Amino acid sequence: MTSKLLPILILIGMLFAAGCGATETPPPTPTVYLVTATLPPTATAPPTVAPATPTPIPTLPPVEGTLTTQLNVRAEPSTSAASLGLLPIFSTVQILGRDVGGNWYQILYAAGPEGRGWLTAQYVQVADGTEIPVLGGEPGPGSAPNGAVTQQVNVRSGPGTDFNSLGTLNPQDGVTLTGKNSNGTWLQIEFANGPEGRGWLAAAYVQTSIAAVLPIVSEAGEVVGTGTPTGIPPTSTPTLMAAFDDGDSAGAPAVNLVFSPGGSRSLQYTSDLSSPQGDAEDWVGVTSHLPIVSVTLTCAGNGQARLELWQNGRALIDVPSLACGAEMLLTLESGQAYLFRLQALNGTGNLEAVRYTLFLSIVR
Repeated sequence: MTSKLLPILILIGMLFAAGCGATETPPPTPTVYLVTATLPPTATAPPTVAPATPTPIPTLPPVEGTLTTQLNVRAEPSTSAASLGLLPIFSTVQILGRDVGGNWYQILYAAGPEGRGWLTAQYVQVADGTEIPVLGGEPGPGSAPNGAVTQQVNVRSGPGTDFNSLGTLNPQDGVTLTGKNSNGTWLQIEFANGPEGRGWLAAAYVQTSIAAVLPIVSEAGEVVGTGTPTGIPPTSTPTLMAAFDDGDSAGAPAVNLVFSPGGSRSLQYTSDLSSPQGDAEDWVGVTSHLPIVSVTLTCAGNGQARLELWQNGRALIDVPSLACGAEMLLTLESGQAYLFRLQALNGTGNLEAVRYTLFLSIVR
């Protein structure tokens, strides 16, 4: 049995060995053809340009100040304005600017309108040589103050003492000027209690540098002309009138102003003189804590005026008198009281009237 199976097993082994050593030919690899579709041209989107960053408008940083006394923070630059709060002595404040007269500082104050408030400048100490920028300048609704009151004065409903009093303002109160009457003797201001938010002040009691450019406003509140230099307006048939005697004297000057580094630094005073009838002289008192003062005298009318510097009851002979249309620089002793005497001149014997404006400002 074994001998019969052996050949068969050998044959099977040979067939198996042949099958294992056979190499299978792989099928041919098909050629792949890539077909690129032709598409219509596509518009290329332009590159996105980042919007230009606007150039920031440069602003001056706040100036640091220190209170020399306890102070009310006011909503407006006026002692009659609402108090927003009380700051203790030695408080540090950030000053944004000042009114045109230098009597009030606007500060950062969180409890105030738009985060701001006002302090009386004379009680805020800043570093020597620090410049506080003036806020505003052009008249207009809501603008910053561009004038300051030199003494307590009534605010009138119209340009004259015969109009009703709407209230009073105190010395160093800031005002926003919006116009003047035809001869510049009254100035229109923003005043919340007045008709249409306006009131009138006698120009003699307002310190400002923009009176000449204010529009002329009628008693009805209408603008009737453009700003012109303050003075008697020219007319085809001028009428001369004797100046009203305002009762001032060397012992009781019409204006008594103090110039100081932290307070008032300029004055514009306008009034009338006449001779031989009417008020022939006016007196203006000045005490300066800064040495150099610029003085300018302008006049209008058919007369002339002369300005003299007085001290201790007499004219200073070493200081020349000033005529209409002239200006000069004066060196004054710090803290000393001086008087300016303004006198009407007359060379004809007939009535001669002059409206003058005296400009005083600190040079240094």
